[in-house]
Amino acid sequence: MSKLVILESPSKAKTVQKYLGAGYEVVGCTGHVRDLPQSSLGIDIEHNFAPKYQNLANKKEIIKKLKEAAEKSEFVYLATDPDREGEAISWHLAHVLGLDLNQENRVVFNEITRSGVATGMSNPRKVDIDLVDAQQARRVLDRLVGYKISPFLWKKVKRGLSAGRVQSVALRLIVDREKEIRAFVPEEYWTISAKLLKDRKKFIAKFYGTADGKKVEIPNEETATAILDVVKDGQFVVASVKNGTRTRQPAPPFNTSTMQQEASRRLGYDGKRTMRIAQQLYEGVEIPGKGSIGLITYMRTDSLRISEEARAAAAKFISERFGDNYLPSKPRYFKAKKGTQDAHEAIRPTSIDITPESVKSALTAEQYKLYKLIWERFIASLMAACLQDTVAVDIHNNGYLFKASGYKVRFDGFTALYVEAKDEEEEENSAIPPMNVGDILKADSVNGVVSEQHFTQPPVRYNYATLTKALDENGIGRPATYAPIVSNIEQRDYVTKISKAYAPTPLGETVTELMCEYFKRIVDIKFTAGMEESLDKIGDGQLGWVETIAEFYKDFDKTLKSAEEKMDGKRIKIPDEETDVVCELCGRKMVIKNGRFGKFLACPGYPECKNAKPITGDIKGACPICSSKLVQRNTKKGKKFFGCSSYPNCKFMTWDEPTAENCPTCGKTLFKGRGKVHCLDENCGFEKAATRKKTKKTDEQNED
Repeated sequence: MSKLVILESPSKAKTVQKYLGAGYEVVGCTGHVRDLPQSSLGIDIEHNFAPKYQNLANKKEIIKKLKEAAEKSEFVYLATDPDREGEAISWHLAHVLGLDLNQENRVVFNEITRSGVATGMSNPRKVDIDLVDAQQARRVLDRLVGYKISPFLWKKVKRGLSAGRVQSVALRLIVDREKEIRAFVPEEYWTISAKLLKDRKKFIAKFYGTADGKKVEIPNEETATAILDVVKDGQFVVASVKNGTRTRQPAPPFNTSTMQQEASRRLGYDGKRTMRIAQQLYEGVEIPGKGSIGLITYMRTDSLRISEEARAAAAKFISERFGDNYLPSKPRYFKAKKGTQDAHEAIRPTSIDITPESVKSALTAEQYKLYKLIWERFIASLMAACLQDTVAVDIHNNGYLFKASGYKVRFDGFTALYVEAKDEEEEENSAIPPMNVGDILKADSVNGVVSEQHFTQPPVRYNYATLTKALDENGIGRPATYAPIVSNIEQRDYVTKISKAYAPTPLGETVTELMCEYFKRIVDIKFTAGMEESLDKIGDGQLGWVETIAEFYKDFDKTLKSAEEKMDGKRIKIPDEETDVVCELCGRKMVIKNGRFGKFLACPGYPECKNAKPITGDIKGACPICSSKLVQRNTKKGKKFFGCSSYPNCKFMTWDEPTAENCPTCGKTLFKGRGKVHCLDENCGFEKAATRKKTKKTDEQNED
């Protein structure tokens, strides 16, 4: 008889099977096998909020195979992912398979390598009920909020809406930012800069204020002109020169949140894509000569801890590759924020010696880019600091003060390998020539001293990186759930993307206003963060999950009943989203509406004016029947298809995507689908194989 090891991912199971060898059977359960019912609340509120779990219908065959494998095995190990979700899946598996929860049958693999698997198998433990309770409490909380408030929104706004405990707070952040932008009133201000010369070297000095060090604001052109009149005939004299040094420290290795932020800034990946690629790198990639091997440690973590073994390996690599002077004088340790779960290490490469370049040919383009980011960030985090020589110069002119500053890199340190991307622009490095107090500087003969008008700028909209950063800093949700949260508010049409930033739709604003008015605690940032702390305490065994839910529900139930009473008989109309498209029949500006097949343009003068037309967007090609423009539409379930803009006069439609290519035989648009590029003219029949990008399939992790 063999021993059965159950993981979540079948692809990861193949890698682990290779390491365990004969005597073990390793299988994947593909995530949860039990969950709450979809068609009902599934929570027995009257009996301590007991969840009514049921086996998932789409896992019937998997459960059958797992039971058969368990019956013929001498022992069953539960090796699901090393987080709360994975702990809960192990607990559900134990119930489905009839395993003893007092057995030490739970093993965790923080990295899918030979040593990582061996370490996990040699340290079995019982299923951690505290972690299970924490995940169960989160599931019950989210179910209560979603299944109680969503029907309320259906009745008062429109069907199909959803409200989520964390989702609603994320949406509120976006809506509040949009309100700030709208309320922002630009203020005029001016700056004055002097282009100065010292020993034929040019540099820029900026106006600061009076010679005694008092800052002077320049609100308008008159003030700027008055200052220019005073300094244009004066001399620029060096009043002080301050030389110094500063140290720039590297960023810590990635946790889940910072990895998603950096992948968004540098690679343009959204959270869902980043986590999918990271899952592939963790589960195992086929490396020539080495077989399938996990390239990174577990990617759902908020810890910044690094094992001493990995630290030593990195130090050895840095010393050999860059030299001993690139190692810090003492090992660097990073402190995680309060409340961090320290079950796993930070995200790092499983082997320092597997450099990104050495495995580039074995990875897809996106795998290589993310692995390179993780590998370089980890190595750089343990390298010496960057040292910079700084200089700050005060320059006087007729009672006014100009300042110039700059720096020169004395030792590049970690920046030789990696520099963290920033959401804000960094200071400009201006080369300042050597000078002494009393030196007289000359202004450049062309535009030596100039003034420039500016206006204060409104806050910028959140993009994926800044939104997840705000959620993380405020303690909202868990980093592993950010991707599905943001994806959900996009899919629900609560937000739209404008230049990669999120702006609320009229629907999103309507829902948020309703939530803020009637469910203040649900969308309150501090309250939601407090609930996260409570869930952490449940996981640590400091709080009971039933008591925590009961305390929440007591106020929640009253709030819900009050909202239903106040809104009795009322229904909120979603404001139309006006466009710049003018109705050719009556001259009004057309608005965006939602129909059975997605969004379309309609005249706001309905029913007097019944003009409506599709939103064409930038769709390539032309209709192969009538040569009209093609448009993209959606089915009731949101599936994308392409049709003729002349509908209903022309009823052409296809699931295949139009391309910019024309058929070499008949000249009509070619379409791409089912692995080929082909002509849809029945009398033509031209086709060729589609060019495929190199991709690797993976089983996606279920996330709440």
